[in-house]
Amino acid sequence: MYVVIAGCGRVGSGMAKELVAEGHDVTVIDENPDAFELLGEDFPGRFVTGQAIDWDILKQAGIEGADAFVAATDGDNTNIVCAQIAQQEFEVPCPIARVYDPLRAELFASAGVRTVCPTKDARELMLQAVRSCQQPDAGR
Repeated sequence: MYVVIAGCGRVGSGMAKELVAEGHDVTVIDENPDAFELLGEDFPGRFVTGQAIDWDILKQAGIEGADAFVAATDGDNTNIVCAQIAQQEFEVPCPIARVYDPLRAELFASAGVRTVCPTKDARELMLQAVRSCQQPDAGR
């Protein structure tokens, strides 16, 4: 599988390293060339410096042949727009966007963009942890 990842922070770089370890081809896009240091010197994938919302940068990253596109930048709007471009303009079969705002995440998920909402996921996990405290003998 060929995956293009926009954003080389902790999430994007971690995903890139895991995907190449599984044998996938990966290209990472980030506007900050220093961010690629998170990939390590032995990273076998490619990286492209630039803004992932720029069509020329997306083409340089090989989006036209991508099986999946992951938008993991630090901005909801950027992630949503990039994932929509990947889906609608470049016909990437599996666009995924990290979206912090739960309402936006639901809206764009209903439009066919897979969304991951860390805010909602963290809230649900924390609620489960709090509810587990109600169990007799929990944490005592």
